[in-house]
Amino acid sequence: MAMKRKEGIGVSPGIAIAQAVMIDNEEFDIPERHVPVDHAQSELDRLNQATEISQQEIRDLQARTVERIGKEAASIFDFHLGLLNDTVLHQKFKETILSGHVTAEYAVATVLRGYAREFLSMPQYLAERVKDVYDIEKRLLRNLTGQRRQSLSHLTRDVIVIAHDLTPSQTAGMDRDHIKGIITDAGGATSHTAIVARALGIPAVVGLNDITTDAAGGDTIIVDGHRGSVVVQPDDDTREQYQRYARQQTEFIDSLDALQALPAVTKDGHDISLLGNIEFPEEVQSVLKKGGLGVGLYRTEFLFLGSDTEPTEEDHFHAYQQVIEVCGDRPVIIRTLDLGADKYTQSRARTPERNPFLGLRSIRFCLQNIPMFKRQVRAILRAAVHGDVQMLFPLITNITELRQAKSIVNDVIEDLEEEGIEHRPDIPIGIMIETPSAAIQTDAYAKEVDFLSIGTNDLVQYTLAVDRTNERVASLFTAAHPAVLKLIRDVIRVGQQQDVPVSLCGEIAADPEFTLLLLGLGLRRFSCTPPAIPEIKQVIRSVTIQQALDVARQVSRLDSAAEILSYLRSVTRKILPEVYTE
Repeated sequence: MAMKRKEGIGVSPGIAIAQAVMIDNEEFDIPERHVPVDHAQSELDRLNQATEISQQEIRDLQARTVERIGKEAASIFDFHLGLLNDTVLHQKFKETILSGHVTAEYAVATVLRGYAREFLSMPQYLAERVKDVYDIEKRLLRNLTGQRRQSLSHLTRDVIVIAHDLTPSQTAGMDRDHIKGIITDAGGATSHTAIVARALGIPAVVGLNDITTDAAGGDTIIVDGHRGSVVVQPDDDTREQYQRYARQQTEFIDSLDALQALPAVTKDGHDISLLGNIEFPEEVQSVLKKGGLGVGLYRTEFLFLGSDTEPTEEDHFHAYQQVIEVCGDRPVIIRTLDLGADKYTQSRARTPERNPFLGLRSIRFCLQNIPMFKRQVRAILRAAVHGDVQMLFPLITNITELRQAKSIVNDVIEDLEEEGIEHRPDIPIGIMIETPSAAIQTDAYAKEVDFLSIGTNDLVQYTLAVDRTNERVASLFTAAHPAVLKLIRDVIRVGQQQDVPVSLCGEIAADPEFTLLLLGLGLRRFSCTPPAIPEIKQVIRSVTIQQALDVARQVSRLDSAAEILSYLRSVTRKILPEVYTE
């Protein structure tokens, strides 16, 4: 196969070179493409057997559907049976296996995804059939593989993971030693996959649209997470070029790590608080190693995503205690559960929400599941005795939600007092500002909380009406939009006026191109993914607040995100030219 280069969205920097493992939506490992020439007949026999089993399954399912719902509802399976009986389809399967010497699994995935693309280009009533094509593909793959699943948790070799998208549960259980890179069809800069990849320092490119059809298990893949490039089956010259670039990047990162013990202070003496975001307890070591002063955002959803059972109070307490013990007297800001949207609840719902990002998520979900919420709050209050712990509520959209959440905290405090259990009753409480409604009403919230934290990932999504996990509109998702920047500026100003600390823990806190601007807007507390801490510190130590104010003033005169990004890139290039090495 000839070398192929693909361009997507680079969401986690670094270079990775390894063989691919293909994971489909149901976690089937689609085996390596090539098989010996004399194995073709056995592959055809396997495919015929899987087809017969699939047809019988569908006939049985159709019969049960007729009994339960009626003939009309069961008619959808006529299409499934018709496609599985289609001689043209089977001829394409046969030609793919014979001409390419490939496995039956690879032939099924390649041919049916080609069919899916054809349906997508047809009128809407036919385009709807694409879901049926994917359903047939999964059924055939399941019967070809004997329902084997490829787990991402116990790998035996270094791999690049290829998937349409990875679920939060998959990313929570990843083997971080052997997964060297991640590439997906779907996703944007702030999708869950992107956030986890950055947190773990795994190079990742998302939004590639069709990488699952252009690559296969066993292919050699190069992932360039900085440029957003992927190379499939690279030639020797390309491989050597990327190996050189990887060495340059490693040398640059090593040089930044020398800043670990130095303070994040501007050239004119302004101290900046630089904290780390963590997904898992063990990441706290990386925060301190990279020079962070504590944990500015401890996402706690992993307790749910990595398990089939709901965590107990002790599970929560143990996870928090792990982090607090390492941090000592450094701050640890624990965000209460941000479940819903793309995480946890939809896969377990009998009727998933049509617009989960606008649905029962985050604090809304917690307020409707109070026993679950109280278990977490109890654990946080107990753990807070042992360190500088603060509690953060996500996605507050109205003052009533904040008061309800604080009331539940007070109820838990009373319970703990009655039970004689040690806890911290005066724990500082803050809220995430991640919706326009919260940003516009910050002055009211500031009177009732101890600190504010701007979550730009969701703030961008809700301000610009752009699904942050949808690669089709990824180009519209940008924190550089003037409306988003105005909201950020206004929140920081309210914090200054009311003497309430404001931090920013969205992904732009980890983007050196935004550092000067955020300093100029008045931000003095950054919280970002651990691998980004040295880079952000380098920018902070290389500039003055006056320079930052000048940058903010210049940005305020620009009226498009493209102009703003171009300007910020040119300013940052002068400070960190190594990042832009071509």
